[in-house]
Amino acid sequence: MPGEKQAEGAIVESFNESTENEEKEVELEEKGDHSIFSVKSLLWHGGSVYDAWFSFASNQVAQVLLTLPYSFSQMGMLSGIILQIFYGVLGSWTAYLISVLYIEYRSRKEKENFSFKNHVIQWFEVLDDLLGPYWKAIGLAFNCTFLLFGSVIQLFACASNIYYINDKLDKRTWTYIFGACCATTVFIPSFHNYRIWSFLGLAMTTYTAWYLTIASLVHGQTEGVTHQGPTKLVLYFTGATNILYTFGGHAVTVEIMHAMWKPQKFKSIYLLATLYVFTLTIPSATSVYWAFGDQLLDHSNAFSLLPHSAWRDAAVILMLIHQFITFGFACTPLYFVWEKVVGMHDTKSICLRAVCRLPVVIPIWFLAIIFPFFGPINSAVGSLLVSFTVYIIPALAHMFTYKSASARKNAAEKPPFFLPSWTAVYALNTFTIIWVLVIGFGLGGWASMANFIKQVDTFGLFAKCYQCPPSPSSVHY
Repeated sequence: MPGEKQAEGAIVESFNESTENEEKEVELEEKGDHSIFSVKSLLWHGGSVYDAWFSFASNQVAQVLLTLPYSFSQMGMLSGIILQIFYGVLGSWTAYLISVLYIEYRSRKEKENFSFKNHVIQWFEVLDDLLGPYWKAIGLAFNCTFLLFGSVIQLFACASNIYYINDKLDKRTWTYIFGACCATTVFIPSFHNYRIWSFLGLAMTTYTAWYLTIASLVHGQTEGVTHQGPTKLVLYFTGATNILYTFGGHAVTVEIMHAMWKPQKFKSIYLLATLYVFTLTIPSATSVYWAFGDQLLDHSNAFSLLPHSAWRDAAVILMLIHQFITFGFACTPLYFVWEKVVGMHDTKSICLRAVCRLPVVIPIWFLAIIFPFFGPINSAVGSLLVSFTVYIIPALAHMFTYKSASARKNAAEKPPFFLPSWTAVYALNTFTIIWVLVIGFGLGGWASMANFIKQVDTFGLFAKCYQCPPSPSSVHY
């Protein structure tokens, strides 16, 4: 016991020493120009617990807020609410596991006097050090592919939203435009610099969620509204995997933790962010589904059914800005990976790093034009990528990291107070793996891919205007 306490004390001391060094660098900047630094600190240099909370809460919902009513129409209101709570809690658990493994990795490296100056720790590096190169390859493949398609979703979500304000241009053209706009995220160095964006992003999704809720209640139920869901298994599990995707936004957990001044304080941040997100997703999805019912089966974007108004236009514009922010959140880890591949990660010049990052945006832009299926692609990404990236792999990695008695004894983080034994932790991890593998990846993969293929058959690849109402000239009498 004394040995364990000494080891834990050494870890805390190491973290505190690292924190003090970072704070000293900030103080030096402040002495250089107090007035400028004060503004930069307020808007630019984020590393507190509150910054991390804003980052997770802001990043978790984004455009999925607009597709959850669509999911409710596929699976019914009761299932939609229950699965939101279930996957929110399960996602918080696996985010906690990722944070534990990050702290384990960092404590080991700092004992070796490894410097993290100008280097951002990423999930695949944690897996590599703790479990070896095969785990690194698996983590890198799943994480990068998920973040790639997460960025793709933001692009055509922008196009889908702006179309409800200005339909003079088709959605594909809007995707071209927003691809160019989102490419400017190459100039944001790291998650330290998302302080003001995270705060604004959460304010925007909060406004949009309550707009959807209030507007639907004011509108009332449409004439002859029906709520038949679920009617088909394929629809049920497609909706379920979209909810799985909703609460699987912690593919950037390691990068956000690394941006914290004191990452050991992470603990329950993700859970607290999820609890706030529940106050946005459950009322909005419930009220929109109550008002429009089964009409949502053919309208994956909730904006498409609400009447045009200044309030709706404001919500659309705010979501456009938020999707730009979320694009940056999803792309930034990809930027880091690419910088490390080409040897530019240590470069201090923002302009050089921005030029280096541009090739990452091009395939994202191209894929958004090929697969503009707003809604169905969320479910496909959820079942095939999120299931492994943020549920199965973290649970397995935690179990393998602490499989030996010595590893458990010397663990940087002991089991949480609500699961005081390692046996209970292993049991919960096993349940997570089996559930997500069978329900999320198995049944969800079958359902989401069937629905995705249906969209391809109906609209075709490179669809010019996915789910747009037919123009008068195309209607034949």
